[in-house]
Amino acid sequence: MKLGVGVDLVSIERIRSISDKYPKRFLDRIFTAREKKIFLEQKPSAASLAARFAAKEAALKAIGCGIGPAALKEVEIITWPGKQPLVNLHGEAYRLARNKNYTAITVSLTHEPPFAGAVAAAYTESR
Repeated sequence: MKLGVGVDLVSIERIRSISDKYPKRFLDRIFTAREKKIFLEQKPSAASLAARFAAKEAALKAIGCGIGPAALKEVEIITWPGKQPLVNLHGEAYRLARNKNYTAITVSLTHEPPFAGAVAAAYTESR
């Protein structure tokens, strides 16, 4: 089994500041249409937004590229209360993961002010 691991830690206040200053631009640049729809329904806190931001970056690190070759918006993090987050890759992030034979990513998100963080593991599912 092949395994890639990524971790990221962000300042909740930094994310709050950016999202308050540029709310539409921030959401449009970082999140997919599906994520934005969920956000509008759930009205997440800055800590939740920061944790999702960290999860996207951790997922990109887990597939071995970080931000640059793939965009944060190409990593979709779908969360439901009490359930494991779902990670979907799109575009270049999807291609990079498949080129390394990663077929799934799992993430764990956390936030405790002043920080939010996430750990991601990319792996090949057994058949």
